[in-house]
Parts: sequence; structure tokens; C-alpha cells
Amino acid sequence: MRTVSRISIAPVKSLALQHPDEVRIESFGIAADRFFYLVDRTGRLFSGSLFGPLTAIRPEYDPGQEWLTLHFPDGEAVSGDAAFLGEPIETGIWGRPITGHVVGGAFAEALSRFAGRPIRLARVDRPGDGVDSQPISVLSDASVEELARRSGRTEPLDGRRFRMTVGVAGCTAHEEDTWIGHDVRVGEAVIRVTRPDGRCVVTTRDPETGVRDFDTLRAIRAYRGVRDERKIDFGVYARVAEPGRVRVGDRVEPI
Repeated sequence: MRTVSRISIAPVKSLALQHPDEVRIESFGIAADRFFYLVDRTGRLFSGSLFGPLTAIRPEYDPGQEWLTLHFPDGEAVSGDAAFLGEPIETGIWGRPITGHVVGGAFAEALSRFAGRPIRLARVDRPGDGVDSQPISVLSDASVEELARRSGRTEPLDGRRFRMTVGVAGCTAHEEDTWIGHDVRVGEAVIRVTRPDGRCVVTTRDPETGVRDFDTLRAIRAYRGVRDERKIDFGVYARVAEPGRVRVGDRVEPI
């Protein structure tokens, strides 16, 4: 039986993941997922592909109180009102323009100190806009295990490095690829699997520290090949067909 093994969200894009036991998936995705993001002094997206150690910063966001805390690896914690908004800003995410507002308070100073360059925290104007491409990503545990096996690893591979929304247990390796073009019921929600998830350099980094520790891209390419001469696929993307609540342990059923 296929079940949800893990739910992952990133309240702040590129920072550490959170793993709630349950979420509500709306038509646009999960409201708290990638609700905040980082930009440089020009308004350009500043992400984990540019600076891996971002994933070592642990965010805590209370949407009811609109209160955000960032826990830095040296023990520093910076908190503030996430509704304290400054100037409007337009940023490109994978060629797609989104609008947001810079978040005021002490966040910029702390983030800039950590990154060694001027960085600001921003908040999307419209929930769901902060994702890379589509609101939901899915990856089976068996696919991660197969990658480790093919690579000759003796230690388990931490699947969190792929930053998928929904992890699935009870599948065969890469079974999720066969769901492309089909609807899949996940708990109370229904998602429409649309295309493969082309991976980037972030997956080569330890999900706790952001330090490169395994060349996932080379390993995936070695046995899965390349799509369109450059895309290295691992897992799938999906849109939301029917909103609903999803819990760890819920059944996952292709329709």
C-alpha cells in the first residue's frame, strides 16, 4: 500500500525544511510553503543554489500570529513581525516574475552577516508564488533507495536533499514517473501529476549543513540519462486538482 511517508515545506525558500504531520493543500499549494524568500540588493533571488549554507538556518513561522523566527547555526535567533512590510519588490523565479514586499526588522542584518553580502527577506504577495515551478513535488522512498544502490553507497541517502513536498512509501523505484498525466489521490486531496522534476545543484548538498557531499546529478544521470540534453529528472511535479488535508500515513492512490 502506498502511503505518505513525509511532508516537507520550507516557510523561507532555500532555508531548512519543516516536516509537519499534516497540512492542507489548497488550489495553489500549501500556504506556508515558500511564503518568504531571499533577495540580494538588486532584488534578484538569492537561493541555495548560490549559497548552500542557507539550509542550515531553521525558520519557524506562526501564520496565525504572523511571527517569524530564524535560528542560525551558531545559536543566534532573530524574530520579528512578518507583517511588518516595507518596499514592494519584483523578483524572477526560474523566469517567472513574482511580486512581494521586503520584510522589515532585524532579518536583513542577520542574513547579510551570515551570507557575507547584503541580503533581504521578502514575502510573496500571493501564497503559492514562491515555489520554483509547480506547487507540489512527489518522490518515492524507493527512488531514493535505488539511487543509493546504483551509486554503491553503503550508507542510506537522506531524501530530504531533494526537498520534495510529499514523500511516498510502498512504491517501486521511479513508479511516480508512471503517474505523469494522471490524477493521484493523496489523503483528502487530488493532485494532477504533470511532468518530471528536473534537479539542480542543491541536491548535491547535505540537507543539514548545505555542504556538498554527494554528486547526485552525476549519479542520477549515469543510470537515468538526460532529458532535452540538460535536464536530470528525479521525482515529479504536480498541480492541485482538488484541495484537501494530507497527513503522514495517508494513502496515495493513482486514479
